[in-house]
Amino acid sequence: MKKAKKLTLLAMTAAVAIVLSFVESQIPTFIAIPGVKLGLANIAIMFTLYKLGVSEAFIVSIIRALTVFLIFGGIVALIYTLCGAIFSLVIMCLLRKLSPFSEVGVSVAGGVSHNIAQVAVAFFMLDASAILLYLPVLLFSGTVAGVVIGIVSGILIRRINLDKIF
Repeated sequence: MKKAKKLTLLAMTAAVAIVLSFVESQIPTFIAIPGVKLGLANIAIMFTLYKLGVSEAFIVSIIRALTVFLIFGGIVALIYTLCGAIFSLVIMCLLRKLSPFSEVGVSVAGGVSHNIAQVAVAFFMLDASAILLYLPVLLFSGTVAGVVIGIVSGILIRRINLDKIF
């Protein structure tokens, strides 16, 4: 793949991830539990992981996290986001490479590991073991969100042929 094409695809997927983060921030929370989200930006991350590669997925994930931080602010949120994003992407990359999991399985593992990382960060930052009681709720929501994101991502991964776009 030519450098210009790859750079263009990275920019496009990063832009989609940023827009999806913004769209998700505009969706009213139907569950009165902070931190429960769909993780719409992970559609772009999963697409990048499967279509462009591991390092490209890390680039898009970091660009998204930093850009959302610059737009919406909050250094503490950035710490949670980066830790969750990096840990979940490592897990997703390992499962994609080393196992027969489908996009849905990889996405579920990403959602769950994202929540585990964020609870771990909160545990150490707040020095409060009570935060661990919140983990089962986040694991359930991460699983449900992971299934939804995995299904959507899988459809896009199978239907979008990058060779036909450029």
